[in-house]
Amino acid sequence: MSGRDGPPAAIPLLDLKAQFAAIEKEVRRAIDGILADQQFILGPAVADFEAAIADYTGTAHAVGVSSGSDALLVALMALGVGPGDEVVTSAYSFFASAGAIARLGARPVFVDIEPDTYNVDAALIEGAITPLTKAVLPVHLFGQCADMSAILAVADRHGLPVVEDAAQAIGAEHRGRRAGAMGKIGCLSFFPSKNLGGFGDGGMVVTGDGALAEKIRVLRGHGAKPKYRHALVGGNFRLDALQAAVLAAKLPHLEEWTEARRENARLYDRKLAAAGLAPGQLTTPAVRPGRHVFHQYVIRTPRRDALLGHLREQGIGCTVYYPEPLHLQACFLELGYRQGQLPNAEAAARESLAIPLYPELTEAQIDRVVTAMVAFLSAR
Repeated sequence: MSGRDGPPAAIPLLDLKAQFAAIEKEVRRAIDGILADQQFILGPAVADFEAAIADYTGTAHAVGVSSGSDALLVALMALGVGPGDEVVTSAYSFFASAGAIARLGARPVFVDIEPDTYNVDAALIEGAITPLTKAVLPVHLFGQCADMSAILAVADRHGLPVVEDAAQAIGAEHRGRRAGAMGKIGCLSFFPSKNLGGFGDGGMVVTGDGALAEKIRVLRGHGAKPKYRHALVGGNFRLDALQAAVLAAKLPHLEEWTEARRENARLYDRKLAAAGLAPGQLTTPAVRPGRHVFHQYVIRTPRRDALLGHLREQGIGCTVYYPEPLHLQACFLELGYRQGQLPNAEAAARESLAIPLYPELTEAQIDRVVTAMVAFLSAR
């Protein structure tokens, strides 16, 4: 609405209410089933959802856990990562990728990113490997797989397992293989804002290794097998049956939602390319061969902070992922990284901005976002 009807309606960064409205009956039916059964911890709902995710990702085994962060943690635990070890990972990501390493007493070794995809620069990984390296943990950021062919080649040369942080990339593909299915272990998140989001926290570990999957199942239940007998020290990393039921109801819609995200990203690309902005004013996401699922549509501009403020004044949702790279976080200062050491990650933290992108976003809303950005960046 506009004019005498008031200002235009706000465009949120993400609209979960619109998604829920379309599938409410299915979700409520799934929840009612759990309420009738009164089995809330693990059980058939979780087992069925695990099987569905294994099938969707093209892996042999899937183990439901309490969050994407706990998926990373239990994956590294299963690989025996601990004090004195090093794990090579990206300097530009959500904190969980490095936090899981540090929580086990290991050292995250940060590698710079590709400036256009924001994913770890595979060409730099080999130079970060030392005799202390226990694993490589690439992050498939914003919905696009890192260069897994190059990463796996390096890891194989050094006999290292690869743990894929696929929290933002369910359904993404690299050379025909889905995110999470290429390394030794893949880790997924079902945080509500993810492409497949629950009604709270939830995660999944996927792997082709049956023995490793069984170890993760034991670790997620305090390391007990059988009950009250503990050969391992694990944690409480179980996926709730309610979350599994909700996610199972949403999973059949994921491909349709993913294609809608991809189409909206293409609309942004076309409209921004046609806007006539000067080179360097605004850069749209780089898409490599494969399947980008656009968890986020992230643009970059030297005027990021000013543009963010302008869009918010216009009622357009936007946010910064991530304002400080991991190697410069206060909790990692003792690792000895310096400002300027990983310049691409630092530049991304200064210049990147996520704008609205979700399946229910309309072309009219996209037009309004594009108009607002172009008008601001074109003004002297």
